[in-house]
Amino acid sequence: MSARELVVLGTASQVPTRHRNHNGYLLRWDGEGLLFDPGEGTQRQMLHAGVSAHDITRICVTHFHGDHCLGLPGVIQRINLDRVPHPVTAYFPASGAHWFERLRSASAFYETVELQAQPVAGEGGPLKAPGREGAPFALEAARLSHPVESYGYRLVEPDGRRILPERLRALGIGGPEVGVLQRDGRLVREGRPEVTLGEVSETRRGQRAAFVMDTRLCDGVHALAEGADLLVIEATFLDADAHLAEEHGHLTAGQAARVAAEAGVRTLVLTHFSQRYPDLEGHLAEAGRNFDGEIVVATDLMRVAVPSRV
Repeated sequence: MSARELVVLGTASQVPTRHRNHNGYLLRWDGEGLLFDPGEGTQRQMLHAGVSAHDITRICVTHFHGDHCLGLPGVIQRINLDRVPHPVTAYFPASGAHWFERLRSASAFYETVELQAQPVAGEGGPLKAPGREGAPFALEAARLSHPVESYGYRLVEPDGRRILPERLRALGIGGPEVGVLQRDGRLVREGRPEVTLGEVSETRRGQRAAFVMDTRLCDGVHALAEGADLLVIEATFLDADAHLAEEHGHLTAGQAARVAAEAGVRTLVLTHFSQRYPDLEGHLAEAGRNFDGEIVVATDLMRVAVPSRV
């Protein structure tokens, strides 16, 4: 199993179908699991997908329309029923804090796990969402354009360094000396010039994954998508129905693909499909005309690996 992968729990929009559950997406990232937009039925979809409550370390809600949040009560109660041994952080638009509290306490249960509420607010972006000490990535948010306040999210891994063996050989560095360089950032050897880590390495760009749900085209969409290795984005409509997308605050498959192309995305995952499209071949074709990277038309319970580092 990939240590970094997307597990798709549901791909429907407002109305579920026989083959598409309401939204739900778990992003596994090394030791963390970020659950995005748990719609109705998420807890059962987790069972089908082999996702445990113990896998969830963060919950990210883009907005408080039912298809993106009505699974919260069941997920929160399952986390407590299973006595998950770590705190869970929940991110959501600050303007919907009253909805979050109602969903969090929708029925009686025993609280055994610390649920840390972290409301997100602000214009522009990406905004830094409150993080965790020692986390291997930063979580960012940006305001989107929808009839109710909505935020998209982006996971950003810090840049690292990639050691270049040919430079080590040229300077006669090997064995334990490499570890000293990596640990201290420099190497001092008797009778030889000091060598810095920068001389024998290059920047290794950190990976990025973005999650963009219900929105019209706006600055936030482009900001979140910029440079993403994996972009999970709604494609509720086709371009032929762009007037409906604009009216209801959504994107088309063509718009999503054009955003991905402009942002240099590597893998594009389309989801959140209207029930008016029983066949999604049109979404794939429309996206393919606008984006030449990897395109995934999401289906319930599929897994999508985060692309390998370049």
